[in-house]
Amino acid sequence: MKNTMFKVIASLACALALVACGGGGDDKPTTTTPEQPAFTKVDTVVGSNSVEVSNGDLVTVHYTGWLYDAAATDKKGKQFETSRNGNPFAFTVGRGQVIVGWDQGLLGMKVGGKRTLIIPANMAYGASGNSVIPANTALVFDVEVMAISR
Repeated sequence: MKNTMFKVIASLACALALVACGGGGDDKPTTTTPEQPAFTKVDTVVGSNSVEVSNGDLVTVHYTGWLYDAAATDKKGKQFETSRNGNPFAFTVGRGQVIVGWDQGLLGMKVGGKRTLIIPANMAYGASGNSVIPANTALVFDVEVMAISR
């Protein structure tokens, strides 16, 4: 019994020493995720139509997207995409066809309305990212609603 207790105490002491020294066999570098902004919606133009975007509506929008840059005055870093050079984009709100930040961010907008969305990574592409957007990156979008169909 005395020998078993000694082994348990010795094992715990070794484990604590390894943790304190940063050891433990895991040589992977520690990664931290950048601080994420709060989900933000700012109307720059309120639309003129009485119909507001709601879940299930087919909306047509023009948009421009930037990587979030906390140091920039407008939080807009590198632009990664825009529909302004071509056709507007259409999707059904609330069906998961777009990132969560868009499904939630367009609710309440009217035709002709313009809104800036600041979207944290967990409401965008998350830890996976995509071919253009790095993992854990927040985004900024300027969105204009062109049409709403029910």
